[in-house]
Amino acid sequence: MEENKKHFWKTFIIAVLVLIGIGVTIDLAYIYYQANFNEHALPSFCSVNDFIDCDGVARTVESQFLGVPLAYWGLFLYVFMGIMLMVDRLKKVPFLKFLEVFKNKFHYIAALGLISFLISMTLFGISYFEIKKLCVMCLVTYLLNFLIGLVAAAGLQGHFIGAVRQSWVDFVDALKPLPYRIAFILVMALACGFFSWTFTSAKFSPALKGYRAFGEFLKLKSNIYAVKGNVLGSPDKDAVVLEVYSDYMCPICYTCNLMVHKVVTEFKNVRVEHHNMPLDKACNKYMRGDFHIGSCVSAKYGLAAKKQGKFWEVESLLFDKPATNEEDVIKNLKESGIKLDFDKLKKDANSKEIADAINKDIDYAFSKGMVGTPSMKIGDKFDMGVKPYPELKKWLIENGAKPKYKFF
Repeated sequence: MEENKKHFWKTFIIAVLVLIGIGVTIDLAYIYYQANFNEHALPSFCSVNDFIDCDGVARTVESQFLGVPLAYWGLFLYVFMGIMLMVDRLKKVPFLKFLEVFKNKFHYIAALGLISFLISMTLFGISYFEIKKLCVMCLVTYLLNFLIGLVAAAGLQGHFIGAVRQSWVDFVDALKPLPYRIAFILVMALACGFFSWTFTSAKFSPALKGYRAFGEFLKLKSNIYAVKGNVLGSPDKDAVVLEVYSDYMCPICYTCNLMVHKVVTEFKNVRVEHHNMPLDKACNKYMRGDFHIGSCVSAKYGLAAKKQGKFWEVESLLFDKPATNEEDVIKNLKESGIKLDFDKLKKDANSKEIADAINKDIDYAFSKGMVGTPSMKIGDKFDMGVKPYPELKKWLIENGAKPKYKFF
């Protein structure tokens, strides 16, 4: 009787923790979708600042494994644990008779809890030391993994080590009957095929796809190709002009900026011209909600620096050190060592002339359907988004650009 009571409470506690885990991972999956597939999504509730930033973590390559978001892996883990809790009843259903191979459910749950917690600690280290951002909802799952494993292992002979050993023994025994061995091989073949597709296509991970296309530039922490002055590339009148409509607070625009700075070094007759399209309602009348806060003030100071012949070095700094307000923009510029007349800079930045110039760029971009950043234009040919570097060079060549050396 006492043993049944302990069994009940262990099952109940694990069930509660698993249900919480399912709820948290569903929320993480939603955050992942919003951060990666909805360019107009507002920050989630757990994106508090630059460090505590669930959205920022969700946009990284590290937020997936084999092309599948970690949130989905977590959801699968908790659902599987839930099935294990009910396996004794489920195996009595005729078409679920194969579940009879699961003989020691608490051992499996304890082993999974231990393994998932060890993986969680690895992810925590990557998040803290490499990404330098924390996802608080992820931390909740790390704690849940530990608690589930701890509760499941309570009372088991050998505790966690015993759970892992018994799980392995049961796994080997389950594969002894030929039908189960064949079924396992088929399931593994299907899983390998599925994960091969998710990894190679990166269908569920824009960050993975982006890393493959722009990895060279994503690794850079600052613009090593930065130039000075107001001209980027060839000053010739007959040069091929690549016009870029950009937003200083747009992450992919940062990568695009590095690319266009490099690309002019590889062509004889290409010039890049920057246009402002801040997705910030402070100056963009088409925006209905808060988005890319600070991009308007950065756009103003970029154009103000152009009046002093310092556009491109200031432009690179605005991307390297994004700021959300005027005080921080000025502070970053002063610390950079760029020689500027700051009284004139501030006056120009807040002038009607520059406000009108920004509005003109925004109106033109939206009139042409370029509602996202970055957007590019060569002549009358528009392209929204940023092309992988080889495709960008190919596009330029197709429009008359002459490479300094042969690419293809």
